[in-house]
Amino acid sequence: MKKSLVICLSLFLTVNSYSQQLSEASQRVFKSVENMQSVINLNKISQTGITFDTRYEGVKGSPRLTDTLLPSFLKLSGQDYYFQIKADLDLVNNSLIYAGSGSGQIYSIPSSDISELIINQDGHELLFRTTKGEKFEKDLKETQFYQVLSEGEYEFIKIPIKGFLRADYQGAYTADRRYDEYVNEAKYYLKGRDGTYCQVQMNKKSLIKLIPEKKEIIEQAFSKNSSDDKESLVMSILEQK
Repeated sequence: MKKSLVICLSLFLTVNSYSQQLSEASQRVFKSVENMQSVINLNKISQTGITFDTRYEGVKGSPRLTDTLLPSFLKLSGQDYYFQIKADLDLVNNSLIYAGSGSGQIYSIPSSDISELIINQDGHELLFRTTKGEKFEKDLKETQFYQVLSEGEYEFIKIPIKGFLRADYQGAYTADRRYDEYVNEAKYYLKGRDGTYCQVQMNKKSLIKLIPEKKEIIEQAFSKNSSDDKESLVMSILEQK
């Protein structure tokens, strides 16, 4: 009897501890990933072989956000529930990619069909939405993913981008770079009271221009902080009244 009690208590503590670690996302309504086909047309991703110049050394980096499939919660446009999947973002083609259950087949979904994505990375939830229907100071050419860094009076977001540097080894005057490379880039925006996202540079001058009422807070924050983590610095500024 004592042994059974110990086992039950152990299970209770394990479940209770796990539930405390989960964020509010665990309370959302989920549906089986097998049902996704009935909601949207999925695109299979196939790989093909390409022959290159023998001097060419291939591609460094990846067009993907994390370069691995991570546990995620996906909500499609027009739906009020989530699919629990393993996913990543293709930032070049502006699509979500995920593995089908059991088959190992990789599928892609265009960003225009996605409402929200929450990626669990190293114990942290990264919240992504898309620019579809949002108002930007300068119109964007296509629907892109953006990460919500801070919500509140001024929503602070980041659009992750994968720049592409082409190999440069042909011709008389070249850099002799024999590989293509994907490089990480980003654009940051603040959403004003009128609902418009305005691009902001991660420096004091740009922030003061967009939110002059926080000029004193911004100047003090930059004078005291020498960290390279400008994202955290801006978020701390926005939190202060």
